[in-house]
Amino acid sequence: MIKMNAKDADVEKIIFGYSTSANQIEEENKILRETINRLREEIERFKTNPLMVCEIREVLGKEVIIRVPNGNEFLVNVSDNCDKLSAGDSVLVEQKNLTIIKRLAVSKKFNVEKFVIMEKPNISWSQIGGLDKQIREIQEVVELPLKKPELFREIGIQPPKGVLLHGPPGTGKTLLAKAVAASTNSTFIEIVGSELVQKFIGEGAKLVKEVFQLAREKAPAVIFIDEIDAIACKRIEVGTSGEREVQRTFMQLLAELDGFKPLGNVKVIGATNRKDIMDPAMLRPGRLDRMIYVPIPNKEGRLEILRIHTKNMKFEKDVLLDAIAERMGDFSGAEIRAVCTEAGYFAIRENRKIVKREDFLKAIEKVKEEEKAEGEDYMRMFG
Repeated sequence: MIKMNAKDADVEKIIFGYSTSANQIEEENKILRETINRLREEIERFKTNPLMVCEIREVLGKEVIIRVPNGNEFLVNVSDNCDKLSAGDSVLVEQKNLTIIKRLAVSKKFNVEKFVIMEKPNISWSQIGGLDKQIREIQEVVELPLKKPELFREIGIQPPKGVLLHGPPGTGKTLLAKAVAASTNSTFIEIVGSELVQKFIGEGAKLVKEVFQLAREKAPAVIFIDEIDAIACKRIEVGTSGEREVQRTFMQLLAELDGFKPLGNVKVIGATNRKDIMDPAMLRPGRLDRMIYVPIPNKEGRLEILRIHTKNMKFEKDVLLDAIAERMGDFSGAEIRAVCTEAGYFAIRENRKIVKREDFLKAIEKVKEEEKAEGEDYMRMFG
């Protein structure tokens, strides 16, 4: 066995150290080269012109008509490796000559669920007071066709596609719509009419289309359009782009109403406080042709609503609901509910668990004053 002297051992250590350092340096160089390549690729991506998202309007053989975001339409070519296209698809196009590069997998332009309230209501008919006639009518128009479509086929008639609930604010229009959705176990899709009017050209119509598509996917469904007069008011000669966009959205809504079957499992309920300004095209047969007036409740209706909202309240024996209902005059259902809430607050402020007659009387006066103040503010703004 050859013995290694001290000098040779030192040389061996130095050689091993250089070898280890060389391996480390080589590994670092490899990492740096990979980093440089990634940065070069990223720089190339930054230099590439961005692609524009457009919508296919019509397919004409090897050429298609697209609509660009500003609303203009062009006849353009399609690249050879692009997937098969159809009207309504969203595509990426090259900005210089608008050649279609590829089809987007998802054609939706909106996350439509951000614009609607979608739920499964649990409101029963027993929670609605003073509207027996209206309940019977909406059951005939919406509930019966969804539950027993065979009855209409046997008789040979087509039920209305939708219904318009009209009347003063706070009378229970939304409650009626939610209750009929609950009774038919339908998805309740609520949207405010003003939400359908979008900023850019064509977006409102696109949103309407996708709301109805969502309803078909979630069927059975009830589409409830509150303040429908925001987009369905009488059409006049318009000059501004905003007014023209409202009309485009309205025309898409009419087209959607015409496009589904009366005995389908999607029903439309509109609600408005201003039936007088509604466009006749919306109210003609085949659209929202059944109109249900939801009035301010009479004395019997007020008493029924009062009993519903006080069924879980504890109050003294001298609290006569008949007399309280008489004092409420022309209160709406929403105002009667507000009276019950305010009466409860008067009791809570005095650390009581029982509501007194005086609490109801003070609550009535408070709601009257708030209503008067709101009326005066409205007159100052619009009078």
